[in-house]
Amino acid sequence: MPIRWIPGRGVFANAYVAGSVLVDAGVTPMAVEPYRDEIEVIVLTHGHYDHTAHVRECAVLCDAEVAIHAEDAGTLADDHRSLSLHFGARSPGIVPDLLLGDGDEIGGLRVLHTPGHTPGSCCLLDEGTADLLAGDTVFSDGCFGRYDFAGGSREALTRSLDRLAALEVRGLYPGHGFPAEEGGSRHVRAAAALIRRL
Repeated sequence: MPIRWIPGRGVFANAYVAGSVLVDAGVTPMAVEPYRDEIEVIVLTHGHYDHTAHVRECAVLCDAEVAIHAEDAGTLADDHRSLSLHFGARSPGIVPDLLLGDGDEIGGLRVLHTPGHTPGSCCLLDEGTADLLAGDTVFSDGCFGRYDFAGGSREALTRSLDRLAALEVRGLYPGHGFPAEEGGSRHVRAAAALIRRL
């Protein structure tokens, strides 16, 4: 399916519209407004504030449900785990409508549980096109998300990157930076190699 990029501003994360799914909600509701009638569910790749800052407003705007992996669900109402205090803000303070697990399908996308950045970090895979919406698990410059925040784990992130490196990835759509519409596997394999060298 086509993936439309809504660039994040400053420290806030990118969002993407894939079919009826809005992936992440750090962008403002005004950035999401052109897609409001298409969006049925907001999938959060993890619970950090730069990805969730406007989830409450975007959910109301789009009349959409909010989904997140079960292991990160509590971050949506936890100022410490959401890192919201780093942004001078409070967590969204919501309870998600849907709890996701590895292998679930939502809006035509396969949920891949990829812990390491957070315990409940997820990627979303379009199995038809091999496009990967990667959150902060892996970026299009061959790097990966930090693992030194509460709940992060270098060992878990290494396993997650190995899992993704075994896939054939065409487009890589990261939480920060520019998407790579082709050759995504190259970036993922570079990140899997890099984490072992640090």
